[in-house]
Amino acid sequence: MTVARGRWSRPLEVLGLVLCLGALTARAQLPTPTTPPGSLQEQLQGPRGRGAADAGTVERELDVQRGDAGFQVGAPEADGGSPRFEPPTLVTDSPARYPEALAAQPVPGTVRLELLVDAEGEVAEVKLQQGTHPLLDEAALHAATGLRFTPARVDGVAVPVRLAFEYHFQAPAPVEVSESGAPLAPVTLRGRVRTKGNRAPIVGAILVFDSAEGAPGETDGDGRFEARLGTGSHTVRVTAPGHKPGFFRELVRAGEALEVVYGLEPLVVNPYETVIRGDRERTEVSRVTLHENELREIPGTQGDPFRVVMLLPGVGSMLSGVSYPVVRGSQPAATGYFLDGIRVPILFHLFLGPAVIHPDFIDTIDFYPGNPPTAYGRLTGGAVEGRLTRPRDDRVHGSAYADFINAGLFIEYPFQSTGTNVSVAGRLSYTPWLIALAANALSPPGADSSKLVLDFFDYQARVEQTVGPGRLRLFAFGSSDTFGTQAVTNAGTTALQSVLFHRVDLRYRHPVAGGELEGGVTAGLDRFALSSLDPREGGNLIDVDQRNVTARLGYSRSLGRGLSFTSGLDVESKRAIIALTERTPSGRGAFQDVRVELPVALATFSGLWGEATWHEEGSPWTVVPGLRLDNYHLSGGVNAFVAEPRVSVRRQMSEALTLKGGVGLYHQPPTTLISLPIVDIAALGQGLQRALQISAGVEYRDLGGFDVSLDGYVNPLLRTVELTPFGQEDSAPSFPDVPVPVDPTDPRGPPGPTRLVRRSLQEEGGPPQTPDLSDLGNFRSRGLSYGLELLIRKPLGGNWFGWLSYSLQRSTRLTRFTRYNTNDEPVGEAQAYLPYVFDQTHVANLVLNYKFANNITLGGVLHFNTGRPESGHLTSRTLVEGTDRDGLPRWRRVDLDQVDRLPAFFRFDVRLAKAWAYETFSLELYLDMLNVTINRETVSFDYAYGYTPSGVPTGQLTKTAVGLPIALPILGLKGRY
Repeated sequence: MTVARGRWSRPLEVLGLVLCLGALTARAQLPTPTTPPGSLQEQLQGPRGRGAADAGTVERELDVQRGDAGFQVGAPEADGGSPRFEPPTLVTDSPARYPEALAAQPVPGTVRLELLVDAEGEVAEVKLQQGTHPLLDEAALHAATGLRFTPARVDGVAVPVRLAFEYHFQAPAPVEVSESGAPLAPVTLRGRVRTKGNRAPIVGAILVFDSAEGAPGETDGDGRFEARLGTGSHTVRVTAPGHKPGFFRELVRAGEALEVVYGLEPLVVNPYETVIRGDRERTEVSRVTLHENELREIPGTQGDPFRVVMLLPGVGSMLSGVSYPVVRGSQPAATGYFLDGIRVPILFHLFLGPAVIHPDFIDTIDFYPGNPPTAYGRLTGGAVEGRLTRPRDDRVHGSAYADFINAGLFIEYPFQSTGTNVSVAGRLSYTPWLIALAANALSPPGADSSKLVLDFFDYQARVEQTVGPGRLRLFAFGSSDTFGTQAVTNAGTTALQSVLFHRVDLRYRHPVAGGELEGGVTAGLDRFALSSLDPREGGNLIDVDQRNVTARLGYSRSLGRGLSFTSGLDVESKRAIIALTERTPSGRGAFQDVRVELPVALATFSGLWGEATWHEEGSPWTVVPGLRLDNYHLSGGVNAFVAEPRVSVRRQMSEALTLKGGVGLYHQPPTTLISLPIVDIAALGQGLQRALQISAGVEYRDLGGFDVSLDGYVNPLLRTVELTPFGQEDSAPSFPDVPVPVDPTDPRGPPGPTRLVRRSLQEEGGPPQTPDLSDLGNFRSRGLSYGLELLIRKPLGGNWFGWLSYSLQRSTRLTRFTRYNTNDEPVGEAQAYLPYVFDQTHVANLVLNYKFANNITLGGVLHFNTGRPESGHLTSRTLVEGTDRDGLPRWRRVDLDQVDRLPAFFRFDVRLAKAWAYETFSLELYLDMLNVTINRETVSFDYAYGYTPSGVPTGQLTKTAVGLPIALPILGLKGRY
């Protein structure tokens, strides 16, 4: 039987019942004994006519109001007071029965009544104020007469009162019947089954009850279940694939239904919660997508997803541990870094630090070593795209970690009622502070007037809102790095460099005409700052700022018959300003700053692109033609318009074998070693860089459980403008000190450790050569890169994953250089395509990661690369043993086309982790070490001459390798909720 219980409709809590907080819908009726004039009774009495004594009193109803001072009946009395009113309280409830006639077609609703409660607390009258259904109205009217209240009182006198009262009717649940038609027993146990640690619902979990082993239960798509158990104690056994069995004891009482949550411990604890995504259709020639554990469990990467790119094919390095990828022999700045389509100027903190984005904000990483799609413009190298995690609206998510180098926090909170999701993250590193502390502690006595500064931080915040059928997102992120020395006493000096950027991106996605339209605006600031200050004399501060505003519009749609189209438009305004601040003493320890802002350049970059994808069902071909149009405009007359046609083709030979190829044209403004503000616009006068990328390859899936990819490429660098003089010979190379004969009469004594005589090479070869200054400032050149890339990959799944990557590559630049004879004298000029400064012929990486049954994970990375050219750029210049005109031994240089290479380098990284799953959170303790073998990578050679302790030249030539064993051990703890 289903009943409806009534309540007073306006809440005011009195003795556990509820009445109105504002105007109480109670009206008092009072008897009329003899009372003094002007009293309450007189207010309640009606006017007396002739013969009133025979007719008696006329009763009136007054509203009862509640204010801050309590209840008030009618108007205030003459003395300003008011009678004390005591509202009634419900003593006996009278539930209403749900009409059986409505059981077949249940109708819920609320019936509002007005009750007249007499001075005895009985319901004397019931009126219908608002009905729902005639049968429900009748049931409420009938039940209300059985209500009993305590009488309402005014100054202790019982009075009648009118009250508003409601009956809420809920439709009864339909009676469930078995297949035979017999009614089923009521549900007495219901709940959810979820994974311990990440609280994810488990679908398809089996529940076996000791009292009904022949009727097991199973969880639905939300991990929920129901069971009809009799009263008493029951043992529940819960099993699910990938989880340890769980046993639970429940006590079912008569008339009750238990609500429970069962947590099962996973066989393999994954502290990095992931959301399974469907694989995107492959249309590119070269793309490697990393996700889940491949991003966060790779040894030597500090758990940072972007560092994993350094272990992929086609990637070399500037220096072991420095995570700026040299993609297919190009300059690091030629590769574009993107975060959900937003270009990021720098990717890592202080070169050796983590990436500028919290790892938990990254869902997947797409790496294009060559032939990036048409959406990626203004680059001549590869592209690295980090895609943000999708907002999760099921529950609160969060993580926190701390290790030897930094601490981080990530929180994601969904507001389900409004469809809003808020995520914030940030990291702060204390390792720079520790390094600075150690460096300062190791400084010699008296050298503590300045301290070493290494500081960085980053932040990210995202708000995403459902707006109709679309999504609105606001995403802000930024990074700051400061390094150098800072004065701590008046004897010290401050010399600091800072690199920072901020981005705020607002975008909206909305379905339009069968496709999806996306519009967005991004505002940003990039700054490179220099400061040189003396605590007493002042100094200079230089801020190089670039302010960017970008508007984007994109549209994608499927046109049917295997044809889809994607297009976009972006306009970027860049304003470059150099601010010069001169700080001078103004007396008594104070300083005066004079700041001058100098507008340097104003540029507008605009691009329009479109790309079609054709892959008809049943056809083995996938063809993706595209065209990109870019215009580069610099105020002052510089304007460049370029068209970039691109096309990629894939031919599926069988279910496992696919052939692929592509070609495209790419342009980019001038670049430096790494991206810095102003460079790409201030140097537009030198013209654009231009490169042609040609790739071909083969893919084979599931070859003995491995996916295999082999790619070959040829990239003619038709025009390079690299603002680092790597394409020409250094006009002033560094050379060792040349020993000179000892003059016994020289009062300074023989040359030695305390006195060295430095002579230029030109002093021995005749008159000095006048340098050619005609090309000063001209960095235009051209080059060629080509190679083969192999990737053998064990996909995620099972107890282990990993890959083997190998790159055979060559990158050259057209270089002008001088030829020298055996006496180190210039004999002519030459020009040839020589290996680029970052050229590494062989690069190999072996990555393995294994999870043991006790949730212990062990991983290792073997890295090998051959050395870069010893050309004098970012390293030493190759010298060989020779003699001067007098027959004395000396170092002499070789021509640039005959320089040696630095020695090969080998590194072994290890990661060991242990994970635990608790009811609502998980923990992971990890030890990650880069270069556990502490091998030293040679970066240059020191060429010198031997001396006796007395400073006499021995005639011996010495060559010593210069390098630093970069080893980084990290012990950390991460918790995820």
